[in-house]
Amino acid sequence: MGNLARSKKIMAAAKGQDCTLRLVGICNFNPETTVAAHVGRRRGMACKSGDNMVVFACYDCHNAIESERALYADDKLRSLEETQEILIDKGLLVVK
Repeated sequence: MGNLARSKKIMAAAKGQDCTLRLVGICNFNPETTVAAHVGRRRGMACKSGDNMVVFACYDCHNAIESERALYADDKLRSLEETQEILIDKGLLVVK
């Protein structure tokens, strides 16, 4: 396994952001509860995907994807694209 991207700035960037997951019937639309939620496939004890694989998720959406990991694949991918666009705009995700 290679090195994983880790960034405190990316993780902190979720604070106050709108939820990009917006799971229908679940999202609370409250930016005060938004966190950076890892959505990569790497899972296990103390093993999360890189910080480049986060989405902005409100408390309720984050809880839903943690408890139902196999669900919401399309929502996760859409949200990842939106989140990475925001991180690129903020200069926190740079491709060289």
